[in-house]
Amino acid sequence: MNSRCGADVRRRRGVPIAQRRVVQRSARGLSLLLLFLLGGTLPARAENIAETETDVYLLRGWFGVFSTGMDSMAEELRRRGIRAEPIGHLAWKQAADKIIEERAAGKRKPVVLVGHSQGANNIIDIARSLQPHNIQVDLLITLSPFKQDPVPSNVARAINYYQADGWGSPLTGDPDFKGELSNIDLGSDVGIFHINIDKNSRIQAEVVNAITAVVH
Repeated sequence: MNSRCGADVRRRRGVPIAQRRVVQRSARGLSLLLLFLLGGTLPARAENIAETETDVYLLRGWFGVFSTGMDSMAEELRRRGIRAEPIGHLAWKQAADKIIEERAAGKRKPVVLVGHSQGANNIIDIARSLQPHNIQVDLLITLSPFKQDPVPSNVARAINYYQADGWGSPLTGDPDFKGELSNIDLGSDVGIFHINIDKNSRIQAEVVNAITAVVH
């Protein structure tokens, strides 16, 4: 089912449920262990937003070391002539401020936001920051968000990749949300887990194609 007010939940089948859950829980445990071990040794990377115009912001997750797939997708988008900028999730407020400033200066262009892990949560923060300024987010794509806020009503289309038996959860919209919301469950893909979902070639292709359809 895929309606403007509904959610499209797609499952990828073919792997026994018990086997799938064992692999996914192990992967989730590994992700948490890595985050814990690195938490006290890697400082968050400070970043500045580029002064040039940007069509797409891709936000990395914690530390910026696991979300290298965001940089790969940005490179592919640039090859297609789309101005894409991968940034650390801590720079989300700077990105929101830049979008607001550009719109106030009369620049009218699609707003596209992509995020992985904590970056996925923060692109929802960007969208909500744009809402009081009546700025629409044309496309918002989240990869493995966790304990995220609802999607605000200024988002026209939201796509969420998550694992029902692993990491992440479905997106929901605010009560006044009337956009298109698609939740894609990757729970049966045992090779995909939290720290590599952004690097999966199939998912990258889907994300890049969805962005290209909006920006071009």
